[in-house]
Amino acid sequence: MTPRPTPSQTIGPFYGYALPFPDGGRVAPARHPDTLTVYGYVYDGDGVPVPDALLETWQAAPDGSLAGRPGSLRRDPVTGGFLGRNGVDFTGFARVATDADGHWAVRTLAPPADRPYLSVCVFARGLTHHLFTRAYLAAPDSDTLLSALPEARRATLITHQEGERLHRFDIRLQGEKETVFLDFDSFDGRDTSGR
Repeated sequence: MTPRPTPSQTIGPFYGYALPFPDGGRVAPARHPDTLTVYGYVYDGDGVPVPDALLETWQAAPDGSLAGRPGSLRRDPVTGGFLGRNGVDFTGFARVATDADGHWAVRTLAPPADRPYLSVCVFARGLTHHLFTRAYLAAPDSDTLLSALPEARRATLITHQEGERLHRFDIRLQGEKETVFLDFDSFDGRDTSGR
């Protein structure tokens, strides 16, 4: 009888091996004058940086469109390898791995004022299911999700602006300052970070 894989074997950490692609964090077209950077670190429950996490972000285009443009995962028809982005289109999608220090960064365009956030999905070692959250670039006057959370929990979803076009968003997977994570299967507006 052949032993079956255990969850730790199938969960990873393998995310940095096959899923990232060239320029995965460059959502904005090359040299676009309105490019901004959202960056941060992923921390585990002990506050230690996670060096092998993978993040995906989705967002509305500045004009409010949710369709995005195809092209994030273009393949080279000759080699079959990834070509990356074409450098012209705004796709609204990013996929980046954390580095050895748990750092990640996405270069994008600001989403519209009525949806001022990036949707974020986190894959990391030890997680049996990926986690969903939001990175708000600004706290809107009215937002169903934010208004349903206590102020201290709400703060875990808002980026810290560090410059005109620079926002920091750290993700804490557990602990006292754990980021609020969303459960889309049964979302009712309550904080589900206690899992």
